[in-house]
Amino acid sequence: MATDAEKLTQLKSAVAGLNQISENEKNGFINLVARYLSGEAQHVEWSKIQTPTDEIVVPYDSLAPVPEDPAETKKLLDKLVVLKLNGGLGTTMGCTGPKSVIEVRNGLTFLDLIVIQIENLNAKYGCNVPLLLMNSFNTHDDTSKIIEKYSKSNVEIHTFNQSQYPRLCADDFVPLPCKGKTDKDGWYPPGHGDVFPSLMNSGKLDALISQGKEYVFAANADNLGAIVDLKILNHLIQNKNEYCMEVTPKTLADVKGGTLISYEGKVQLLEIAQVPDEHVNEFKSIEKFKIFNTNNLWVNLKAIKRLVEADALKMEIIPNPKEVDGIKVLQLETAAGAAIRFFDHAIGCNVHRSRFLPVKATSDLLLVQSDLYTLADGFVTRNEARKNPANPTIELGPEFKKVGNFLSRFKSIPSIIELDSLKVTGDVWFGANITLKGKVTIAAKSGEKLEIPDGAVLENKEINGPGDL
Repeated sequence: MATDAEKLTQLKSAVAGLNQISENEKNGFINLVARYLSGEAQHVEWSKIQTPTDEIVVPYDSLAPVPEDPAETKKLLDKLVVLKLNGGLGTTMGCTGPKSVIEVRNGLTFLDLIVIQIENLNAKYGCNVPLLLMNSFNTHDDTSKIIEKYSKSNVEIHTFNQSQYPRLCADDFVPLPCKGKTDKDGWYPPGHGDVFPSLMNSGKLDALISQGKEYVFAANADNLGAIVDLKILNHLIQNKNEYCMEVTPKTLADVKGGTLISYEGKVQLLEIAQVPDEHVNEFKSIEKFKIFNTNNLWVNLKAIKRLVEADALKMEIIPNPKEVDGIKVLQLETAAGAAIRFFDHAIGCNVHRSRFLPVKATSDLLLVQSDLYTLADGFVTRNEARKNPANPTIELGPEFKKVGNFLSRFKSIPSIIELDSLKVTGDVWFGANITLKGKVTIAAKSGEKLEIPDGAVLENKEINGPGDL
């Protein structure tokens, strides 16, 4: 077996010949692999973990109100840049192209809603908040074409690409593209922790700083709740916090999400992968670890520049094993939230659940397309008529997994304001103007088609065939 040093030497010469990527990307990749091989300590000492105080994870409701004067608001907003992580494809939902172009509601896509929100801000306050999209090599070409439709908008849209790294063959540590895998499958984008060096390498960071921009608000493109919040921005500027992670109270659905802890005097992100096996159940409990990371992040631009130039952002490495054409490969990734411990005066902000509304599957799409939410000015807002603070739990069978199939199976989206849970399995089709309440289970028998008629009201029902209707 080759030693780690030999592996690294071989890897350097192999990577040097990969002309598809830049020198910055080659160096970033080699550094990541070197850190991985050196086995940097990933584990935390459980006994040293402390629950963060309200000084470190600030309750949103304790933030100072924003100045009333619109001129002051304009000043605040002129320091801001909005960045959406746009590297993901819609493949899990059966769509080709970037996930951000899936239609969410009223024929509007994620990207449409984001642009409308910023257009309204810019128009209302006469400010210039630009939108940055961090694409991956998977989404770059499509996104470049799609954003042409916003050319008449009052929002400056900039795109840049996150790094492109070669997948590594797990057995001999040779980059997959060196074995003749020259198409996209030979490469991967190394997680959103890469946002900081990529922002710098693209030249966007320096350009923004020279325009007087001070903070970036970064969030996943598929989180409909991640809208610009003036109270948070104002707080960071007043208190000179270089980094703020929005966290929100955990429910049983979020047990795997990363949480913030105080550790050796620093605030840091604790992910489930770093938790020793004997403490995993404790990590998942909502008693000790009450909050989780929404991945809505506010970061000072000059601080990013300082830390990237010093090569100080050494976030925990997340090894992600995959298989490509029967070859076991390894891709090393990092997460942007893990960077929190490198910034000065970093804080969390414990925000309302409404700021975390991700659409990861068609079951989420059902929620946001229903009467549970309303859409105005690009903002998706929860209907006041729903009294239960929690959303209904929705489980749809594989027949509903792809967006196209999902849409064709509903003549119209049912009313779910009073729904607690819905579970659908088998070949089920919904008519128009259906109302679902309480706990509803609909299971079509194997090989049978089950149609729920127009106007049906189902309350606390279990339906296994037409007879139950």
